[in-house]
Amino acid sequence: MLSELHIKNFAIIQELDLLFDPGLIVLTGETGAGKSIIMGALDMLLGKRVDMTNLRSGSERAAVEAVFQIPEAVREPIHSLLKKEDMLDDPEYVTLSRELRRDRRNVARVNGHRANVGLLVRLGEHLVDIHGQSDHLSLLRVNQHLKLLDRYAGNEDEFVLYQEAYQKLKGIRSELKRLRELDQEAEKRLELLEFQVDEIQAANLVRGEDEELSRRLKRLANAEKLAERCQQALMLLEDAPPSQPTITDLFGQFLDAVTAMVKSDPSLEELAERTKDVSDGLEELNLELRSYLNSLEFDPQELEKVEERLALIRDLKRKYGDTIPAVLDHADQSKIELETITDRSERIAQLEKRQNQVLQELAEKGKQLSKSRKEAAERLEGELEAELEDLRMAESRFRVAFRQTSDPQGVLIGPDQRVKFTANGLEEVEFLIETNPGEGFKPLAKIASGGEMARLMLAIKHVLAKADRISTLVFDEIDQGIGGRIGAVVGEKLRRLTGGHQVICITHLPQLASFGQQHYQVSKQVVDQRTLIDVHDIKGEERLRELAQMLGGLSEHTLQSAKELLHAVDSKVERMNVADHG
Repeated sequence: MLSELHIKNFAIIQELDLLFDPGLIVLTGETGAGKSIIMGALDMLLGKRVDMTNLRSGSERAAVEAVFQIPEAVREPIHSLLKKEDMLDDPEYVTLSRELRRDRRNVARVNGHRANVGLLVRLGEHLVDIHGQSDHLSLLRVNQHLKLLDRYAGNEDEFVLYQEAYQKLKGIRSELKRLRELDQEAEKRLELLEFQVDEIQAANLVRGEDEELSRRLKRLANAEKLAERCQQALMLLEDAPPSQPTITDLFGQFLDAVTAMVKSDPSLEELAERTKDVSDGLEELNLELRSYLNSLEFDPQELEKVEERLALIRDLKRKYGDTIPAVLDHADQSKIELETITDRSERIAQLEKRQNQVLQELAEKGKQLSKSRKEAAERLEGELEAELEDLRMAESRFRVAFRQTSDPQGVLIGPDQRVKFTANGLEEVEFLIETNPGEGFKPLAKIASGGEMARLMLAIKHVLAKADRISTLVFDEIDQGIGGRIGAVVGEKLRRLTGGHQVICITHLPQLASFGQQHYQVSKQVVDQRTLIDVHDIKGEERLRELAQMLGGLSEHTLQSAKELLHAVDSKVERMNVADHG
C-alpha cells in the first residue's frame, strides 16, 4: 500500500507531501490543475523514462520519494529482491526514491541505498499498477491479449513448466544447428585440426624450456669470450708468471702479518679469523672458476641445435599462442574439437532423439497451458459480460478466440496434427466483441465508439484487478468517454475493489468521486508569478462544495445534489457491506 508520496521540483510542483489511507482515494480538480502531473511523478519513481522538461524551471534537481507498506501477498518476492541487494532494512516497509538532475545524472535509491533504475521497476511491478488514460489502446494490440488472459488465469505454474521445456528444446536445436553447420565443413576442418595437433605434439614442448634454451644459447654463443675472461681471472688469482705476484700470494702475506700481530695482541684474534675466512674463500673461488672453465663448451653443432629448437618454438608461438602454455592449450582445444567432429554423427543422432522427446514434453506442457487458458477464457467471458451489463452494455457479448497454426516442424497435439509453437504457447489469442445483437463477433479495433472502448477497458481492468496481487491500483482518468450514470457504477466497482486493494483514482465525474474514502482536491495557483500546484485532503463541507462544483458550479441546487449524492453512496455502501458479510 502506498503510504506517503513526496514530490519536489517536478514540472509545476514545487513541493508536495501526500499521505494516503487504505481504501478508495480520489483526486479531483479542474482540467489542467496538475492531477496527472502527480501520476507522472509516480511513473518516474517506478522507472519510466523522463527528460529535462519534467524538471521545474530554475531548479537543479527534481525528486520523488514514496513509502510503501509491503502487502503480505507480495512480501516474499519483494524481500527476495531486497535481500539480494542487501537493502532489506524494514520487513514491513520499503522506501523508493529517484532524482532527476540538470547534469543529466539520474539517481535511484531503495531504503536510502543507491540502486539502479531496474530495481525500482522490478519492485514497482509488485507494488503498483497504473492504468493511464490511453491504456485502452493496449486492447487494440492483439499481442497484448494473451498477456491479459494469462494474468486473469493466474497460470504462472503452467507457464513456467512450458517455458522450461521450450528453453530445453531451444538449446537442443541450437546445438544441432551448430553441429550440422560444422558437419558441412568437417572434412576441411578435420585435416587442419589433425595437422595442428600432430605438429604441436611432434615438438614435445616442455613448459619453460624456451627460457632455458635462451640462456643456453647465450652461453654457447659467448663461450670463447667467457673462457678468456675466466682464464684472466684465474691468472690474477693464482696462475700469474713467477715475476708477478698473485692475489693469493699477496693475501697470504697479509694473513701472515695479521697472524703475527695476534701473537703480540690477542685482541686481534677475531680479525685474524676473519682474514682466514677470506683466504679460504679465495681458495673456493679458485675452485669454482676452474670448474666453470671446464664446463664451457666450444661446440658449434650444439649451438646450431639450440638455435634450431628456438626457431621451432618461435614458429609454433607465432601460429598458436604467445607462450608455450598457450600453444599446448591450443593443442588440447583442437583435440576436443577433433573428438566433437569425429563423434558428430553419433551426437547429432542423440540430439535428434532428445529433440523428439522434448517436443513431446513441450506438447504436453503446451496442452496443459492451453487447457488452463481456455477454462479461464470461459470464466472471463462470463465475468466481462456481467461487467458490461452493469456498464449499460447489456446487449454486448465477449469472446476469446484461440487460433493454432499448422506447422510440420511444430509439436504433435493429435494424430498427424502438428502446430506452431512460440515462447508463449501453442496458440494466439484475440479478444472479440459483439456490441449489437446479430452483427457477429468482431476484433476490438472494429468498435466504432470510443465510449464503448473505454467501458470495455474498465470492465477488463475491474475483472483483472480482482485477481491481482498488487495492492495499489492507480486509475488516471480512464473514466473519460463515459457519463455520470455509468460513472456511479464505476465508482461502486472501484469501491468494491478496496476489499483487497488500495485504489487511487483521478476523475472528473462527481458520481465516481462520491464513492471516495479519501478525497484530494488539486488546484493551481500563481504565487510571485510562478504557477504552483496546491493539494488538499478535503472532508465535510469542503468536500461537499467540491462535489457541487463538479456537478455544474457552486449553487444551492448543486450543493443539495451533492448531499443527495453522498447520501445515496452511503446507502449503497451500507447495502454492499451487508451483502458482503451476509
